[in-house]
Amino acid sequence: MKHITAKEIERMEKVYRLNLINSVTGYKSANLIATKSEKSGINVAVFSSVTHLGSNPALLGFVTRPTQDVSRNTYKNIKENNYFTVNHIQKDMIENAHQTAAKYEEDISEFQHTGLKEEYLDDFFAPYVTQSNIKLGCEYVNEYAIKENNTVLIIGAIKHIYFDEGIQATDGWLRLDDAETVAINGLDGYALPKLLDRFHYARPGQEIKSFFK
Repeated sequence: MKHITAKEIERMEKVYRLNLINSVTGYKSANLIATKSEKSGINVAVFSSVTHLGSNPALLGFVTRPTQDVSRNTYKNIKENNYFTVNHIQKDMIENAHQTAAKYEEDISEFQHTGLKEEYLDDFFAPYVTQSNIKLGCEYVNEYAIKENNTVLIIGAIKHIYFDEGIQATDGWLRLDDAETVAINGLDGYALPKLLDRFHYARPGQEIKSFFK
């Protein structure tokens, strides 16, 4: 088994280090976050840091890259208007979704150059991605500066959820492989996870029970 130390990581070539460290922590969520500015228009960008924070209240979080000296349109728009959408990336849209990582000028919408389409649902301020099978409308709640690398953790409250009823089990759980939701491996790899099993709530001394066996 290969062994790499912290000192060796520090000495690595930049891109090699980026690829290694971004992939070694495992698969990450693959989402498009869409925002809107009254002045500069609409922005949509791929994020691999969206994560569940709690269900009551329903909260999620995501991390923005350092904002010092570089314009971050997603962060700027959320701070300006408080609203954003989180849209799952599916198998048939990975090329278009990945292109949103390109550094377009602030007044240029990625929707115009990637083949993705915007839509507005139930008078929500921020646009959703039409092609996405699972969409969340969120409102900014708070943010926390991560001083170790100058990133920012954004906290959002989930206000709206949209999905095809066919992917939901009777207990509320969503089968994401039926929605063809992909995951991100590293910075630029996209994978289609396949459900292996699902287990009942784990308790000490209790037999492990599968939903499917």
